[in-house]
Amino acid sequence: MILELTPSPLKGEVNAINSKSELHRLLICSALSDAPCTLVLGNPTDALSNDVLATIDCLRELGAKIDITDTEILVTPIKEIPKNPVLDCKESGSTLRFLMPVATALCDSVTFKGNERLSERPIGSLKSALEAHGVKFSSDGLPFTTKGRLTPGKFEVTGDLSSQYVSGLLLALPLFEEKCSIKLTTPILSRGYVELTIKALAEFGIATVSPTNNTFAIIKNKGYTSPTSLKIEGDWSNAAFFYVANFLGNDVTINNLKFNSLQRDKGILDFLSLYTADIEIEENILGAKEYEIDLVNTPDLLPALSIAAAFADGKTTFVGAARLRLKESDRLMSVCAMINSLGGKAEDTADGIIIYPQPLRGGTVESFGDHRIVMAATIASTRCESPVIINEARAVDKSYPHFFKDIESLGGKINVI
Repeated sequence: MILELTPSPLKGEVNAINSKSELHRLLICSALSDAPCTLVLGNPTDALSNDVLATIDCLRELGAKIDITDTEILVTPIKEIPKNPVLDCKESGSTLRFLMPVATALCDSVTFKGNERLSERPIGSLKSALEAHGVKFSSDGLPFTTKGRLTPGKFEVTGDLSSQYVSGLLLALPLFEEKCSIKLTTPILSRGYVELTIKALAEFGIATVSPTNNTFAIIKNKGYTSPTSLKIEGDWSNAAFFYVANFLGNDVTINNLKFNSLQRDKGILDFLSLYTADIEIEENILGAKEYEIDLVNTPDLLPALSIAAAFADGKTTFVGAARLRLKESDRLMSVCAMINSLGGKAEDTADGIIIYPQPLRGGTVESFGDHRIVMAATIASTRCESPVIINEARAVDKSYPHFFKDIESLGGKINVI
């Protein structure tokens, strides 16, 4: 799908979509629990994203019953484990990395598959951790079939490529009666996502201990106990695009967000305040302002923040984001390509990008199949001088299927080419 967006201001109210991060975790916990659980949607009109639907389909394949209405998701836990289930993770890295430990703890054999880009995303350290505990893999990457059930004990995994390795193991550990632990062989990045996993486990009666000497452990394990009902938070990662829209001069009220949320992407507010705060900013020898933003715990904010940086009053250097090369696209490359194609100036570095202040004119953006590039280019269009054309705009369905419907409700002008 190719879309043309005519520059136009956005004004009105929008409800933040249901948190994709919470939904993945709580759906899995509910499916493993002792009784049904109802997940109440904070945004009742929200269509579920493709990533969340991938997790739902995989949990159904594992034997859970999941009923979806406009206002809630009712999960009836897995009772009988099917023989040789096939889990299609589509494009969802969360689904794959969370369910690799969970499914191998449940099943003697399970097949995983996904689309081409997912097969390129790393799973090596997680695979090695599972192999050390009795699981054999038919190949190093997707598609693969496992043989042998996961055994409990002490797991070792890296923390610097993806926090999802740790989260997947944490979700699997309550399935064992024996004491289990996870030792990190490298420092953990995106720690906030592990905190979301620990919070989800606590909602189901599982107590964990935070790293001591880089080790996670379950300290109270009686299995998953259903809380009966939980309300899903709004998603700060996608709401960030509307906050950037306001930074550009639009007038959007964002509802359905918790300001005391554990979601680290609420940091969008602090990052944007750097550009507007009345504080002394570092200046180079020519007297120009310079900003440095460390994304080590909030890498998903880069596409949104890149648009703000293009309209800022000084050069912005983003650091701590090297692993973004392993996302839906090489996101350091694709963000730079987006900014440059719109008339801005950006260049990538070893662990981030540099954006020079240069208002965006408009042009044609390649999305590279990345949902966050689509949303960033859309927000940029509100301040461009000429239309913005986005190729592969349907990529937005991965996390925010009705994004363009919300944009139109706010006054955005969109044409399908």
